[in-house]
Amino acid sequence: MSRRKGLTEGEGQTDGRALLAGVTVPLVTPMDRPGQPSAPAADALLVALAEAGVHRLMLFGSNGEGPLLPTARLAGFAIEVTGRWRELTDGGTVLVNITAPGTAEALARAEAVLPAAPDALVLSPPIYYHHRPDEIVAHYAATAGLGVPVVAYNAPRYSNPLTPALLDELADLAHLVGIKDSSGDLALVGHAVEAARRRDDFGVSQGDEGQALDALRLGADGVVPGVANLAPSLAVELFRAHREGRYDDARRAQLLIEEVLVLHTVRPGVPAVKAVLAERGLCPPHVAAPFTPCSEAERHALFALLSPLDAHLIRA
Repeated sequence: MSRRKGLTEGEGQTDGRALLAGVTVPLVTPMDRPGQPSAPAADALLVALAEAGVHRLMLFGSNGEGPLLPTARLAGFAIEVTGRWRELTDGGTVLVNITAPGTAEALARAEAVLPAAPDALVLSPPIYYHHRPDEIVAHYAATAGLGVPVVAYNAPRYSNPLTPALLDELADLAHLVGIKDSSGDLALVGHAVEAARRRDDFGVSQGDEGQALDALRLGADGVVPGVANLAPSLAVELFRAHREGRYDDARRAQLLIEEVLVLHTVRPGVPAVKAVLAERGLCPPHVAAPFTPCSEAERHALFALLSPLDAHLIRA
């Protein structure tokens, strides 16, 4: 087992593999008006996700518009949604993303959401500027004193990429308990699994839904598919079928997930997901600026495209 640096009293007890196992839904952030997160507006969606067999959420990720939300607007939503989720799922898991351009802001976001008592914080490398590897490691090391486990989040479309060498270094930080990889690079997922297995408490989760089954077959502990906001039952079935050795069923679920993903050909990203959820009575269509809601034409195109998949989509 590799040497672990930065362990402080009370840390290092979380099993990252258990934390990230199965399906984690990177929750959209329901809003009662543009840019204003609302826990009451999230309730119907939370109930539907729990009924679909989901037990894990991640708040304020890319699907949750986290980087567009001011730090001051995070706490209330995180506290209320976390409490409600644990009530609905008998203690279900909640991770909270605190990604920011710099270390000071990431720590401020962490302090804002700590009253929610998240099971772990999720942190990408810094966004906007390019940084040296030693600066990225220092960014993660700065979270060691928060007393909460941290999951590294590799989303190279939005932040500095985590390379194999950086993954090896980060796995030596005791308070880091796992990685969520959304790069779409299966070779990197394989390296992450290999690095993780040098510890008995370091988990690997994968966020590229088009390669979810491939990542699980490489040894990932779980998946974090944005499409699970719309099709949670498919994501749950994919994971269960894989775990139980029902490869044909897992492959069928993967192919259906890929069919749902075509909604992004109409309007990429969160506005399309929220439009579909709004039509199903599960989430207002409001988004955070500079996002704008789907147009009427986009909404009609989305509904027509997804109509053949209606039986697989979330419902109230």
